[in-house]
Amino acid sequence: MATVYDYKVKDRAGNEVSIGDYAGKVLLIVNTATGCGFTPHYDPLEDMYKEFRDQGFEILDFPCNQFANQAPESDDEIHEFCTLKFGTEFPQFAKIDVNGEDADPLFAFIATEKPFTGFGKGLKNAALKKFSDANNKAFGDKAYIKWNFTKFLVDRQGNVVERFEPTADMAEVRDAVKKELEK
Repeated sequence: MATVYDYKVKDRAGNEVSIGDYAGKVLLIVNTATGCGFTPHYDPLEDMYKEFRDQGFEILDFPCNQFANQAPESDDEIHEFCTLKFGTEFPQFAKIDVNGEDADPLFAFIATEKPFTGFGKGLKNAALKKFSDANNKAFGDKAYIKWNFTKFLVDRQGNVVERFEPTADMAEVRDAVKKELEK
């Protein structure tokens, strides 16, 4: 059975990195953007990273510009923005596509393991669904990720155990990470 450890990605310098290098750790894999309404999620993500990294937790950050052109900068500019504005210390990889024919295979895999089930209820969520549907129309059946800051929780064996849409409460994400670390 496939796990996230079967995939390789590129770091910011363009070097190939195996997700298998993170074997035995609890992972939160996130597609991000610098100009998104959810960009403030970097704060609670960094707080989680600082709190849990010594317990075997890693956040893997993958910038993506496929959602309303919200991450147009270079990999270095994105990294500088995140480290200066949010103090991020967790690994940030090269900018990728998460949807369409050029979707990174890791994201196609994790999104297939835990498919989209909705943004939740409420006016804000309905508005995001409208933007998401319009944005992702071009990707057809390869619209794996619906918006920036979708988060995938991976257990220590490399299995995708939970998906959090950007509308999920970050306290809920933190609680799920803590629970997974305690297993």
